[in-house]
Amino acid sequence: MQDITTNFTKNTVIDFNKNGDNLVPAVIQDINTNKILMLGYMNEEAFLKTKKENIVTFFSRTKKRLWTKGETSGNFLHVKELFIDCDNDTLLFKVQPVGVVCHTGTDTCFQEENKNNNLHFLDKLQQIIKDRRNNPSEKSYVSSLFAKGINKIAQKVGEEAVEVVIEAKDNNDELFTGEAADLLFHYLILLEQKNIPLSDIIKVLEERQK
Repeated sequence: MQDITTNFTKNTVIDFNKNGDNLVPAVIQDINTNKILMLGYMNEEAFLKTKKENIVTFFSRTKKRLWTKGETSGNFLHVKELFIDCDNDTLLFKVQPVGVVCHTGTDTCFQEENKNNNLHFLDKLQQIIKDRRNNPSEKSYVSSLFAKGINKIAQKVGEEAVEVVIEAKDNNDELFTGEAADLLFHYLILLEQKNIPLSDIIKVLEERQK
């Protein structure tokens, strides 16, 4: 079973007794879309069960018992990441949901559509590129580019840009999107080589819009 990514340290103690009911709020967020799906409550037993099984289990204040989300519907919440707030009394679970989340049949308990716009994947891709730079591997194409330096990386961006222009003049969308993806990928490598995060580029665009 895959370990959950957390920000817990060995000295972290969850303050279940802060409100006198032995419960802490547990915010549930979709790891792929970043949408907040629902809010539940956990006692220590529910928390430990969740960590052990990597499936969200709450303490139901109505039923007065542990309640695994999806135990009747099959719409489980598979935990991928877990964080605790600065006061050690609120939990954040980033999950991979199975099916709809709300008992009313909606994607979330806040009547929001839980669609993935994929943009946050760029954050993950940037982290992968950074890791290939900091922990080079002979088998990694990205590591080999970093080893060749800024001139080679910049050259690759130029080559991919030319390919995008060429494909833009045709009507093959599949080839065009493939070349556009290659350009974006190499552009992110160039930004990493320059130690400039994509967020800095976005800030420039935001300033221009004002």
